[in-house]
Amino acid sequence: MAQGPYIVTGASRGIGRSIALAVAHAGYPVIALARQSTALDEIGERLAGIHPQSRSIACDLSDSTAIESVSNDITSSTPWIAGLVHNAGVIHPVYPLEGAGIADWTHALRVNLIGVQDLTQRILGSMGGETQSRVTTISSGASLRPIESWSAYCVSKAGLDMWTRCLALESQLKNISAVSVAPGVVDTDMQATIRSVPMENFPSHADFVALHTGGHLTNSDDVAQQLLPLVLEQTMQQSGQRYDVRDL
Repeated sequence: MAQGPYIVTGASRGIGRSIALAVAHAGYPVIALARQSTALDEIGERLAGIHPQSRSIACDLSDSTAIESVSNDITSSTPWIAGLVHNAGVIHPVYPLEGAGIADWTHALRVNLIGVQDLTQRILGSMGGETQSRVTTISSGASLRPIESWSAYCVSKAGLDMWTRCLALESQLKNISAVSVAPGVVDTDMQATIRSVPMENFPSHADFVALHTGGHLTNSDDVAQQLLPLVLEQTMQQSGQRYDVRDL
């Protein structure tokens, strides 16, 4: 069997971009998914230069029609998928839950959780079997503790942790493992978005500004290297577990 690809969502920037590049440098073809942008085109070209079977595909994970189209594209051209990294996520709305717009709240859950289920369900038939496939979800400390004004993000990440455990349980006889991992506080566009929120809407605003000004944010490339063994080598015995990158 030809070596199957790893699908990485949210791969145009930040942790997703770094993971996609790390996986490609490890010798695997990568299918990079993200919303259409010049950054997505750029990472697609760079990945193809590392592994000729790599490519990027535009996909909005809040859009089920787009997920269906991309899934059909991937499964029709790929007999077997080695792994899936669910990294795409949005923090918006950062706003007290009493006044958060329901459209924004719903969009966050669609990207952070429902889109994960939608994409995985459509490609799961091309995973596992004689050779193990591996699913990694990027979790957050917000999945374990509430943060004021982050209700949509906290709820979706907590749901994602449980979704990972459910997938691990249901897929154990299919030779498909699933783990979640919290990457720590990383210097990404999401952190910049958090710092841009008006202070009156976010009680912990000063704390996140201090993380940035104090140089306490980690680099996404460094985090990707720490995550790489888990992404590529997680065992069936590890399936269903939640990890923190600082413990790896």
